[in-house]
Amino acid sequence: MYPSLLEKLKRYDELELQLQDPEVIADTSKLLEIQREYGGLSKVALKTRQFCQLEQDIASAEEMIREESDFESKEYFRAELKELEGQFEALRQELEEIVLAGDSITRGSLIMEIRAGTGGDEAALFARDLFEMYRRYFELNGLKHEIIDMNAGELGGMKEVTMSVSGEGCYHHLQFESGGHRVQRVPETETQGRVHTSAATVAVLPEATEVEIEIDPEDVQIDTMRAGGPGGQKVNKTESAVRMTHLPTGIVVKCQDEKSQHKNRAKAMRVLRSRVFELKQTEEANKRAEHRRTLVGSGDRSQRIRTYNFPQNRCTDHRIGLSVHKLDQIMQGNLDELIDALLDFDRMERLRAGNIE
Repeated sequence: MYPSLLEKLKRYDELELQLQDPEVIADTSKLLEIQREYGGLSKVALKTRQFCQLEQDIASAEEMIREESDFESKEYFRAELKELEGQFEALRQELEEIVLAGDSITRGSLIMEIRAGTGGDEAALFARDLFEMYRRYFELNGLKHEIIDMNAGELGGMKEVTMSVSGEGCYHHLQFESGGHRVQRVPETETQGRVHTSAATVAVLPEATEVEIEIDPEDVQIDTMRAGGPGGQKVNKTESAVRMTHLPTGIVVKCQDEKSQHKNRAKAMRVLRSRVFELKQTEEANKRAEHRRTLVGSGDRSQRIRTYNFPQNRCTDHRIGLSVHKLDQIMQGNLDELIDALLDFDRMERLRAGNIE
């Protein structure tokens, strides 16, 4: 049995006990957080528990075959053993695939940030198009998303947007979207029909739990302000917008989507915890950079990962050298071909590296 799976089963059992604790049940925010982690672990933990039970059942059947003197009884237990061994092998292969997928498969939610890069108004329009592309992907795959913060640009563009995404397998499938996304097309503002190049960056962060990242309230500076907006009735007259600064790291997070300051604080803390967790992960990855897990798994936002060429209806992922000539479909949220290719590549890299624990 892989040690990583046994660790997940142990954590699952701990969470199961916590969900029966009256103090946890009474604390809604704590309860929701534990339920989120519990749900993410359930699929893997239950299969691991089933695998451990099969090991015991096989050992019991083998013992009965050795001890039984009656021919018919021996044959009965041999037939039972054969059936158990078939189940065992099928489940072993399934668990091996889970281990090859890494920790991402147990993540139940993520934080996604999209920011306009170089290219002025066209970059902001491209950031908006990326947001719409991912939003359609969420809808097609039954994922839920919630806007945490949004900063609109000119001409209907988007300077930046932060959102949380939840649903089975969402982080596992979207983990490799982090990086620089480049667009080549004739901008809406271009009068001479010239193709321009602009860019946006995407960050996909696993939503960290309080167990993974504990943030000392003394390390957080909280500022409140009035939420910005398009004017008129939608401008918030109270100081409901929140900006959090994590003093040890300098990470700044803001949230103004909710009218309630309390809700904005809670959302901002979720993002801050995930950003600090990402920084911790990056530092650990840099320490073992010479043994980097996979080519596609670096998550470096400065790395150009993909080009969207509108004149050629082409989308190219530079990490795996894949070009797909159906950009129109991709922009409608049909990302499965790209995502599946990245996951397959990551799996093969893990196999080659022998990175199975």
